[in-house]
Order: sequence, then C-alpha cells, then structure tokens
Amino acid sequence: MKSFIIGAAIAAALSIPQAMTASQTRVNPFFEPYGTTYDIPPFDRIQYSDYLPAFKEGIARQKAEVEAIAADKATPTFENTILAMEKSGDLLNRVMLVFSSLNETDNTPEMQEISEIAYPMFSEAADEISMNPRLFERVKYLYDHRNDLGLTAPERKAVEDSYKSFTRNGALLSDASKEDLKAVNKRLTDLYLTFNKNLLAATNSFELVVDDEKALAGIPAGIVATAAEEAVKRGKPGKWVFTLHAPSRLPVLKYAADRSLREKMYNGYINLASAAPYDNRPIIGDIVKARARKAEILGFKNYAAYMTDNVMAKTPEAATDLLMQIWGPATARVNEEVAEMQQCADQLGDKITIAPWDYYYYAEKVRAKKFDLDENEVSAYFALDNVRKGIFTLAEKLYGVKFTEMPDAPKYNPEVTVYDVTDAKTGEHVAVFMTDYFPRASKRQGAWMSEFKGSFVDPDGTVGRPIIYNVGNFTRPTADTPALLTIDEVETMFHEFGHGLHGMLSRAKLRSQSGTNVDRDFVELPSQITEHWALEPELLKDYAFHYKTGEPIPAELVGKLAAASTHNQGFTTTELAGAALLDLAWGELNPAESDNIDVDAFEKQVAAKLNMPAMVAYRYRSPYFKHIFGSDGYASGYYTYLWAEVLDTDGFELFAEKGIFDPATARSFKENILEKGGSEDPMELFVKFRGHTPSVEPLLRNRGLLPKTSENLPTPGGK
Repeated sequence: MKSFIIGAAIAAALSIPQAMTASQTRVNPFFEPYGTTYDIPPFDRIQYSDYLPAFKEGIARQKAEVEAIAADKATPTFENTILAMEKSGDLLNRVMLVFSSLNETDNTPEMQEISEIAYPMFSEAADEISMNPRLFERVKYLYDHRNDLGLTAPERKAVEDSYKSFTRNGALLSDASKEDLKAVNKRLTDLYLTFNKNLLAATNSFELVVDDEKALAGIPAGIVATAAEEAVKRGKPGKWVFTLHAPSRLPVLKYAADRSLREKMYNGYINLASAAPYDNRPIIGDIVKARARKAEILGFKNYAAYMTDNVMAKTPEAATDLLMQIWGPATARVNEEVAEMQQCADQLGDKITIAPWDYYYYAEKVRAKKFDLDENEVSAYFALDNVRKGIFTLAEKLYGVKFTEMPDAPKYNPEVTVYDVTDAKTGEHVAVFMTDYFPRASKRQGAWMSEFKGSFVDPDGTVGRPIIYNVGNFTRPTADTPALLTIDEVETMFHEFGHGLHGMLSRAKLRSQSGTNVDRDFVELPSQITEHWALEPELLKDYAFHYKTGEPIPAELVGKLAAASTHNQGFTTTELAGAALLDLAWGELNPAESDNIDVDAFEKQVAAKLNMPAMVAYRYRSPYFKHIFGSDGYASGYYTYLWAEVLDTDGFELFAEKGIFDPATARSFKENILEKGGSEDPMELFVKFRGHTPSVEPLLRNRGLLPKTSENLPTPGGK
C-alpha cells in the first residue's frame, strides 16, 4: 500500500546522484514537465545517466518537504500533515515509478548497476522519514484526536494507517534500536537485489538443447518452431532450444512424448537458482535471519506475525487456518488424479510409475480422454489480439469504458501497445493503459500489473488520472502463426487486466488509497474475479474466433471447456496452497545469526509435516520464489491468492445469479470495490457489494473440491 514515503509496491528503490551542471545543455527529462499526452513518461528521452541525478534531487527535495512539515509550528491538521506528506516527493515518485518498472521489464546490466546504488539509498532515505520523531509527533496528535477533528471516513482511515505505518517502521523505538532497524533494512535491500540478480541470470543461463527431431514428438508445431528460432538466436542453427520461461517449459512438460526430455525440463525448473554461481539458498538463509531480527526489534514474535498484523488476516494462524480448510480436499483429490493418470499410462502400455515430471503429461492425456478436449485445438481460438479484444469488451459491458490505441504515444519497448481509456458515454479520459505481453531475456518471469502514474483528487479540484500497465510472458507468434494462448495464459491475461481495472477505475481521493493500494489479502479480489469471465459463453462469442477461418468457437467446444474446468484442480490447488504454507513457515522461523539454514531440508520438513503428496512440488521452490524473497511484497503473504479467492468466488456467485453482465451488480462492484481502493475497510466494502461475509464453500465448489457432505464453513475473517 502506498505511503507518503513512496509505497510498498515501489518501495524497493531509489538513489542519490549528481545534479546537472551549467555547462550541460540537455535537460534531464525528470526535471521538467513531460509535455506528453496525459503525462506519459517520455521514454525515448530518458537515458541511463538520468536516473541517479533525478533520484538524488528527488530525495533531497522530499527531505526538505518533510522537514518543513515536521517543523510547522501550527497545530497539526489533516491538510498540513497527512495530505502534505502524501503530496511530498513528487519528483522522487516520478523517477521511481519509471525506474522500478523498467528494472523489471528491461533489467539490463546498466539497470542492475543503477539499482545497486539506488535501492539502498532509497531504503536509507525512507527510514529517515519513518523514524523522524517530530513528524511522528504530528501524526500521533492527529491519531489521538481523530474522533474530534470532523474527518471523513477515508481521512480517518488515512490517519490510522499513517500512525500504524510509523509504528511498524520504528517510530516508537529507542535511538539505538532505530539504528539497528536501519541496518537490518539496508541488509535486506542488498539481499533482495542479489536474490533477483541471481534468479534472472540462472533463468537465462538454462537451456535444454535438442538435436534429434524424434525427441520432439508430441510437442505442438508452433512451440517447436519457436524453439528452432531460439536455437538460431543462441548460435545453434539446426537444433532446438527450450528455456524455463512458461511458454517454452510447460509445453514440454505437457506434450513431450520423450520422458527423459520431460525429466530434464522438470529438474531444470525445480533446481533453478540452486547451484553456483547463481545459488540463492545462502541468500535465503541471510534473508530469513534478517527478517527474524527485524520482527524482534519491532516487538513481534516472528516475521509472519509482523507481516500479517496490518492486513485482513491479522495473524499467521488465521491465514494457516484458511489454507488448511482447503488443503485436505485438495490433497485427497491429488490421490484420485494420480490413480487416474497411472491407469491411463497402464492402458497406453507405457510401463512406468507416475513421477513428478509425468504429472502434466498424463494429466493432459486424462483430460483429452475424459473430456475429448485437445488444448491445441482450443488455443486456435485464442489468438492474443482476440483475447485482448475480449478483456476490452468485458470492461465496456461491465464498467462502461472503451480502449482506443494511441500508436504515437511514448513506449518503453517496441512491443508495448498504449491505449487511451475513456468513458464510453461521455468520452471523458479515464486512464492510460499499456500492454507488454512477450518474454525477453531482460524481463523477469511471470505476469504483473503496475503504474507509471497514480490517481488522486486534491482539495483544490486538481485531478490526476492513472497510467497503468500489464506485463506478461505469453507464447510468442511465429513466422506463420499469431500468438496462440493456452487456457492458462488466457486466464492470466484476464487476471492482470482485473488488477489493471482496479488501478484505472479508482476514484479514491488520496494517493495512498487509490487503485491497488489496499490490504495485500484484498488486492487479488478484482484480478481473480475477472478471471471468471474468460470462458463464459456470453463473452466467448464476442472474442473467441479461429485464427485461420474466423469461425466462432463452437458451442460443443465451450461445453467441453466447462466440463473440464475442474480437471486437475487437486494438483493446482495443492501446489498453490503448499507454496503458501511454506511461505508462512519461513516467516514463523526465528533462527539465530549463527544458525545454519538448510533450505532443502526445511522444505522437506514442511512437506513432511503437511503430508504433501510426493507427486506435487511447491508451486515455487524457495530459490526462485521471487514473490517472497525478491522483496517483502508478498513475504508471509502468498496465502493472499487463496484468501482473496474466497472473496472472488463468493462474489462471482452473485453475478452468476443476477446475470454475468447485470448492470446493477456491475455498478455495485465498480462503486464499492474498484473505485474505493483502500479508502474504507476491505471487509466492509465486500459486504456492501455482496450482502454478507464470505464463506470458503464457493471456492471449494468452484474448484470442484467440495465434499459430498459439508457443513457451512466459516468466513476467513476480517478486520
């Protein structure tokens, strides 16, 4: 959640460099108004050498602005303290939003070098602000008098959140403890940088080279063509190279008839960043120790308790309780799935015992047999441009916004597409939206949403509308085939677009409460509920067309997709819940500085305690679990995907009941969830939309895991 310091989503970064000299004629683009349509960053004018001077000047300006707020002799008010803090650091915010974003999408050696200077400096500057005693005195005054100041509900929440942010960042500590905390924070910043650098290098260094065409049997032709192109890029013409990026890795695991090929790919992935020179295991040990020390300094029993204290769950025990309600049904289903796969293998005469690298392959065989469903046939109807049309159609039908391409707008990479988002009725500008969908060696794995500019409404009437972007690593087009997405990729595009809508449609007035600046275990509600529309027949007829013939997806095929929607959910749910439980276990660990932390042994210990099925690995093993070790963003918080799924499945049942494009239901979701951001208590917002507190039953129903007889299971909790 953003703060005046700059925000958790961004808060890993910033730097200090040198100002311009009089002899220089070129002006650093960060030091003047962008002068672009909708204030889009002028990416073509930004050079590597611009970042550090802008960081230095931005930090200096914010320091002066914050010092003026702290030294103000006037009685603290919301306007001269909270709002003033929120508006401070404008230059720093501008450069940080651009740098942190491009550091993820184009992490060149030059960007890595800058980040190693910038991020530690920002961490130090942020600590100085959050531990400023005079500034905290003003916030504490407002907090103590919050019932007497005539504050609006969002203003009162901003005061309470600000007070809690200060205390969680050391404002109540002694001077000696503050210095200890600063040292720990700097240490963690350095460790996160090393973890991420290792992970990117390890990912890019892996290649599975095939020189015998027979070994490619079963792999879709488009994937084989892409592997051939990759081989040429790597100086291996006439061969095929597969990488660990999902569009390359998953087709090998799903379709390669050559079992040894599947095994090599599987082992390459689960051992990612686990060997020299990019071994992240020692880094993880140091991170866990530093986090335990941070929790101790701040008075928490462990790091998981610290991280869950200020979100909906409140405690790691509450998060664990929810996960365990899901764990039992999910693992029971795994046993059924493995039995089905073994039977399939036996019937095919394969004479093997199902191993972990066989799971995807035989799950696909079972799906084809049970549901007469070939995912390659399905993908032919999901060309990327068609799916993009689908998400835009969804947004217009539900929320009344339309997307118009801006071909001449600045972009940070040639593969980016930029859109003007407007109110479909009035033409009013709502947001800028960018998409960046294909893998690059300099781009980290996965998919995500972020912003180049947030939204706000100041008391003087000044309105700032957001610039939001989605990033993916989807299947690339080939010379003769457009980018054809798998079902998983389709759902991922809808998911990230849901985050995008949360950012684009925000109407919260305060910067710290706009868009996705909400409790971490609430932030996945808009993204995950949006996934539900991806395969709805009423929307499919608007966007799912065969890339060759233009024919709409047949009703029969849609029916098969619906029938197969819960296929393999035991595996999917177990690997997700297992990773979430592993994450919480790391957060509850309190090692001494002298302890030797054996990452592999700890993972096995957690798996044994859970009685985790041998066929299923954690969705992310620790050395490449960037969510929790690449920053503190999702540390002791990976559970939030399932926590929010309790909300999204319960919420979508209302749409299913009223009609998936019912105007009243859509308006309620837009007004109570998307527009409000973090301006009100998240559980109260959910209840306003849904009419009741959530239950875990809809999640189990949606995943096909609900036992034949079940009680009404309890809500996951709330503030």
